[in-house]
Amino acid sequence: MAEEKKITQEEAVEAEAVKPEKEKKEKKSKANAELEKVKTELEQKNDLLLRTAAEFDNFKKRTERERATIAEFAKANVIKELLPIIDNIDRANTIEDKESADYIKGIEMIVKQFEALSDRLGIKEIAAVGDTFDPALHEAVMHIEDEALGENVIAEVLQKGFKIGDTVIRPAMVKVAN
Repeated sequence: MAEEKKITQEEAVEAEAVKPEKEKKEKKSKANAELEKVKTELEQKNDLLLRTAAEFDNFKKRTERERATIAEFAKANVIKELLPIIDNIDRANTIEDKESADYIKGIEMIVKQFEALSDRLGIKEIAAVGDTFDPALHEAVMHIEDEALGENVIAEVLQKGFKIGDTVIRPAMVKVAN
């Protein structure tokens, strides 16, 4: 019986020696499985990232094309509105007697036609004599001393300025007092 215990003890020692190897193999296989899982997840995330980047690039290109199309359409509409005015200017230019009443009346009608178009498009004139000088809207090209006018007051508009909404199309060239 003592021998049986000894064998059993030897077997137990052997089993104990084999046990860590089994645990190591199990840990390795678990680690490999975990590593494969992480690799698969990384590939999926990488694929998602590449697809998202490609989709964003396509979105940027599509948006740029749409913006260009809208800008072209807007220009075409403005030019379409300007064509009748240009036609009238051409007709006025063909008149030989530039000092006749009909010629002057025609020019006045063209100016009114342009003003009506400006109103339809929302174009507003910037600057009037007596307004306060604003460097965001006006370009001061001359300065005068005039006691009748206050400080930084527009004394004369040399060239009209225009804006649409808050966007200045062209600043007004003005003469500023004091």
